[in-house]
Amino acid sequence: MIHKNDISGLILAGGRGSRMGGIDKGLQLHGGIPLARHALERLRPQVAAVMLNANRNLPAYRAMGAPVYADEISDYPGPLAGMLAGLSNCRTRYLVTVPCDTPNFPLDLVARLAEALTATDGDMATAYTPEDGRPRAQPVFCLMRASLRDSLSDFVAKGERKTGLFAAQHHSAKVVFDDPKAFANANTLEELANLQAPAPQKPT
Repeated sequence: MIHKNDISGLILAGGRGSRMGGIDKGLQLHGGIPLARHALERLRPQVAAVMLNANRNLPAYRAMGAPVYADEISDYPGPLAGMLAGLSNCRTRYLVTVPCDTPNFPLDLVARLAEALTATDGDMATAYTPEDGRPRAQPVFCLMRASLRDSLSDFVAKGERKTGLFAAQHHSAKVVFDDPKAFANANTLEELANLQAPAPQKPT
């Protein structure tokens, strides 16, 4: 089994926030707390060490109490660049990544990904959720071997940007999580507001 002491965690907060009008998504408040901090504190108990990937407002991210690393590639090329920054600074055998905009991801996320990676002796394990009776990939929720750093560097250097395509090139396990609501994210301000809305009361 892969022990949590062998896993570092990375919060991906380096995007443009285009669908939020260009604002820094990870610093938007959810319940009075920045989204990135929500993700950081939810991931922290599941791993040996945590870090953040961000490309602006770095002092605000450093104040969250974890190392902050910017993309190695300029002009916001996407989550793979953040993953590459994480792998370049990973001091454990494995790295798990989660986006900053999904504050309620499962508390057993890392344990289940690690179990699948062990069972398949794979290179990566990726989260999936059910959608219309079929599994839908959540590719930025991913546990990978730190040894994939050079492979990812070469992939990104070729101009590739799709996380799913990178996973498809390696021995990758699929882990289906039954509750898609746990992976609800905030790509827009409206979606952020929906995350904060109280759940409807069930009739008695």
